[in-house]
Amino acid sequence: MTMLNTGELHKGLTIEIDGVLFQLLDVHHIRAKRSAQVRMKLRDVKNGHTIEKTVFSGERFIKADVEKKAVQYLYNDEDLYYFMDTESFDQFPLNKEKIENVIPFMTDNMLLELDFYENEPIGAQMPTTVVLKVDDTPPSHKGDTATSGNKPATLETGLVITVPSFIQKDSQVVVDTRTGEYVERA
Repeated sequence: MTMLNTGELHKGLTIEIDGVLFQLLDVHHIRAKRSAQVRMKLRDVKNGHTIEKTVFSGERFIKADVEKKAVQYLYNDEDLYYFMDTESFDQFPLNKEKIENVIPFMTDNMLLELDFYENEPIGAQMPTTVVLKVDDTPPSHKGDTATSGNKPATLETGLVITVPSFIQKDSQVVVDTRTGEYVERA
């Protein structure tokens, strides 16, 4: 059993609080005059509920023993998303609620990591950046340059991001999966 203090908490980590397993969706360290605090947004892994909790700096938490497995995303059928274990080739479905943080970035046959706790899938981890195709964006005009402004673009996954005006339909762009923002042209 590994104990973590508030300074070691980060987004994506899975911890136990009062016997309940939570995944950290967001962590903010707040400095105050008397004592520092940490504001956390947590997702209950079992029930899918999201809560916010504020604790004093220095509190300790139990780090959940989470195993990571490489999987390939195959397809989805309504609220079920199907994956294949890249080692055993076993296929299994996962409910939308367990992986909703990565759905906007997933494309068919994409490789990613699933988190397992006691042999039960509890969530997914994406690479820091992914390359996605632009499905739709307003046309650029003659004279547009890299510094002339931004426009919305709908990507192949349905995610809408803001891109520079020189990006065209069918372009490949790099997107940061932590923030959902445009990084560069691929």
